[in-house]
Amino acid sequence: MPDADLVLEGGGVKGLGTAGAVMGLLDAGYRFPRVAGTSVGAVAACFAATGTDSAGFRDVLSRFDLSKVPDRRIPVPLVSEGLSLVARRGAYAGDWIRSFLLRELGELGVRTFGDLRRDDAGADPLLDTPDHRYRLVVMATDVTNGRLLRLPWDYARFGLDPDDQLVADAVRMSLSIPFYFRPCTLGNPATGRTATVVDGGVLSNFAIEIFDRTDGQAPRWPTFGVRLLPDLPAGLGDLVPFFGVPMLPSVRLLEQVVATALVGRDQTHLDRPGVRERTMTVDTAGTSITEFGIGASKKADLIERGRTTAADFVQRWEDRLP
Repeated sequence: MPDADLVLEGGGVKGLGTAGAVMGLLDAGYRFPRVAGTSVGAVAACFAATGTDSAGFRDVLSRFDLSKVPDRRIPVPLVSEGLSLVARRGAYAGDWIRSFLLRELGELGVRTFGDLRRDDAGADPLLDTPDHRYRLVVMATDVTNGRLLRLPWDYARFGLDPDDQLVADAVRMSLSIPFYFRPCTLGNPATGRTATVVDGGVLSNFAIEIFDRTDGQAPRWPTFGVRLLPDLPAGLGDLVPFFGVPMLPSVRLLEQVVATALVGRDQTHLDRPGVRERTMTVDTAGTSITEFGIGASKKADLIERGRTTAADFVQRWEDRLP
């Protein structure tokens, strides 16, 4: 069975395509020594890191009730969202998905990052520190200190033992779409200082380079990436509200600036030699990031698109091998 590290892009409900792609890679016989993900990509990543097989992914998806993800604090539409935005800086609590992850991961024997530790004698010696020896890495954004968090790698910055931190908490941090979900906090027990943490996509929605070796040695296995959003400018409609509606030039410029801030770094990295060749993009056109009321047939179609994309990618990848 071939090995490949895996990096999964964020994209809200479009992430059903990510799950399908992971299932397609599993069906092709791949194993994932390390997995990284941002936002919804972190959800698929945490299950891939547990060693869940394709059938297990399908079981989890059957229990994943998307309609419950945007959880109101009071059962009054619009009023609840408005009050939550003012009082808690997010329209929805994000508690349901955290509870879902705690329960599902617990059934798989995973609660904390300590359950996902790995030792690898052949790892990059420049990165092979105790804080890096995990099968899962989750991206989040620390807006208090203005930096990307790679969890569990960066828990030490807060005086926290990575082994003791809940995987569900890290994934919930990565899912904190600004103003949509309540932001999370991360505190340092020694100093008492607290950081506000939001969606990892604010700084790195597709960290395809995260597992690349830095010691000049050839990789022992590839890193595959799964994307959900097309390159700009085609992807503007997936990132900004009211795309296509006539607006003042200054407003349109603001949309472009925001979209570039979100994906420009990752898109630029994709143009480095050899990066696009190890990346697959699932066609998720027609589904919005926050379409949590998606129907069963559309959900199944997105998953199947991901599976087909992965199968085609594997065929192309293996055709180019000596």
